[in-house]
Amino acid sequence: MSRDSQSLLRELGVKPIINASGTLTILGGTTVADEVSEAWKEASTVYLDMNELHVKAGEFISKLTGAESAYVTVGTAASLVISIAACMTRGETEKMAQLPRTQDMRNQVIVQRLHHNEFEFLFEIAGAEIVEIGDEHVTTRAQLEDAICEKTAAVGYFAYDPQEGVLPLEAVLETSHRHDVPVIVDAAAEIPPLENLTKFIRMGCDLVLYSAGKDIGAPSDTGIILGRRELVRTCMRLGPHNRETINSKPRDYIGRPMKTSKEDVLAVVAALRRYFRTDHVHRYDEWEKKIRYMVSELSKCSGVKANRILSRHGHPRPVSIPRVELEFHNGMTGEEVSRKLLNGDPPIFAYVMGNRLYLNPQCLCDGEEEVVVSRITEILSARS
Repeated sequence: MSRDSQSLLRELGVKPIINASGTLTILGGTTVADEVSEAWKEASTVYLDMNELHVKAGEFISKLTGAESAYVTVGTAASLVISIAACMTRGETEKMAQLPRTQDMRNQVIVQRLHHNEFEFLFEIAGAEIVEIGDEHVTTRAQLEDAICEKTAAVGYFAYDPQEGVLPLEAVLETSHRHDVPVIVDAAAEIPPLENLTKFIRMGCDLVLYSAGKDIGAPSDTGIILGRRELVRTCMRLGPHNRETINSKPRDYIGRPMKTSKEDVLAVVAALRRYFRTDHVHRYDEWEKKIRYMVSELSKCSGVKANRILSRHGHPRPVSIPRVELEFHNGMTGEEVSRKLLNGDPPIFAYVMGNRLYLNPQCLCDGEEEVVVSRITEILSARS
């Protein structure tokens, strides 16, 4: 962070946070590397044909990922809206123009009950009707078969694997494609590992949605749609930079409020290029070093049990990153420790589940793991 940026934050009275939770939207997503900032600045100094920029950026991203086509959005939430809109309208101009009024078109999206989450409603913004299948324990292929009908626009799949009882993506794809129904995969926070940027396309998913503003390292308000050429093209048409007219007047669609800036589009390209060049083995090694240090030092404290764990379903994504799990036996709760960390200087943000506090090394700068350990040790010592 530059001195001027720090001065402006001080002027506003906003304190930078030590992030021991991960690439959360409420913490600003991620930090960006110098080459990403430089790409953002480059775009900020010129005027561009936004349609051309989107096309060229999509071609570049497609070559990296192996997708037929790609489109940069203002985040995965917007991508969910635009993707189901593309599946409902299939590029038919009049249907695109009438969204979110969908009475006379395929307007149902099938989602497994086990995937029920706080983002599911975004399909409804485009006018889709959510049809949930299965229950809280299991979803079967027969239930998916029975739910598919002439009103089905798409099947939505939230990539929260591994999750017991979920109908696997392979079975969802086979069943859906047999009925010519596209599958939308929300893989927003499934990076890392790097291979997940190509895995779902190789499996044959029709549209795959990622947050670019998490581990990929682009600005927080960005996302990427990968997928079949005709569907991605419809997503682009539904977005804010189409050139279609009616009676010589611009025709805007449901994606008009979801405006990507030229700066963000170029920053996504730079971040993704950098991500494919990154030594991810080294990154994991650095995370493991921080974890070993925190577990070793915090295990010396009385009243706390410290372990290295692999994340699992129900934890913040991605599950591929190991964490430190702290369980308290001294009368303190995870919520109490978390609150004291956040109220300190500098504030430290860690997440809590039950009576356990979790420390994610993903966003810790070098040396910040020592600050985290010192603060937790002080909090525990004060309670002794």
